[in-house]
Amino acid sequence: MNFIKMQGLGNDFIFIIDNKNEFIDNEIEIAKKVCDRRFGIGADGLVIIRKSNIADAKMVIINSDGSRANMCGNAIRCFAKYLYEINSIDKSIISIETGDGIKNVELKTNNNKVELIKVNMGKASFSGEDIPLRNKKDLINEEVKIGEKTYKLTTLLMGVPHTILINNNDEYMIEEGKIIEKYNLFIDGTNVNFIKIIDKQNIEVRTWERGAGATLACGTGCCASVAALKKLGLCDDKVKVKTLGGSLEVEVVNDEVYMIGAADFICKGELY
Repeated sequence: MNFIKMQGLGNDFIFIIDNKNEFIDNEIEIAKKVCDRRFGIGADGLVIIRKSNIADAKMVIINSDGSRANMCGNAIRCFAKYLYEINSIDKSIISIETGDGIKNVELKTNNNKVELIKVNMGKASFSGEDIPLRNKKDLINEEVKIGEKTYKLTTLLMGVPHTILINNNDEYMIEEGKIIEKYNLFIDGTNVNFIKIIDKQNIEVRTWERGAGATLACGTGCCASVAALKKLGLCDDKVKVKTLGGSLEVEVVNDEVYMIGAADFICKGELY
C-alpha cells in the first residue's frame, strides 16, 4: 500500500488511495496503525482518497484514535494540493465530497505547483440541535461549570463541533480541553479552542482536537474561532489566525466562512 504524508500548519496526515473500497472494512485499524508515532509512520490522522459520483473526489478522514471526522480544514487543503499535483486534476476550482457535504476549493498555482488554497467552509451553525447539544439549547457566551471550574463557552458546528474560550490572560491550560471535550453536554464530544485576541484583525488559537488531543493547528478550529468571535462582535470580517504551526487567513462573507492557507508534502513510501 503506497502512501504520501502531508502537513498543513504542522497538522500531519497519511494519504492513501482506495478507489475500489479495498480498505473499507479495516480502515479504522489501518488508521490507528499508521498514525502511531512509535510503531507506525506517525500522523494526526489518515486521509483516504476515494472516487465520488458527485464531486472530483471523496475525502474520508479518520483520526489517530480511530474516530471519524466529517471535516478537517488542514486536511482538505492538503487533499486539494494532492489532487492537483499528484492526481493531475488540472482545474483551478476543485470540488471535494466530505462528511460535511461538498466543499469547493480554489487553487492559486505557479508553474504547476499549488501555492495557496482557498476553501469555502460553508456556514457555521450555532444551533444546539445541529451541534448537537444534549439540551438542544444554543450555547453562546454562557458560563458552564465543568468539574471544579466555570468556563464561559460558545459552541458551534463548523463541519464538526467546536467550542471556544477567550483566553486573553492565559487563565486556561490546553490540557483542560480534554475535560471540556468529554463533558456530558456534548453528545459527540467537541473540539476546544483557546483564543487570545490581539486586535480585531489578529488572533492566536490553540486547539485541543477531539480524537487527536493538542495539535499544532486545526483548520476548522481557526474558522470556528473567527465565526464565533464575529458572532460576538469581537473581530472584523477578515482575520489572520496564528497557531503554533503557522498562520491562516479566515474571512466571513455573507455568513460563508473562507479559509486561505498553504499545504506541503513531507514524504512518500510503502506500507507493509
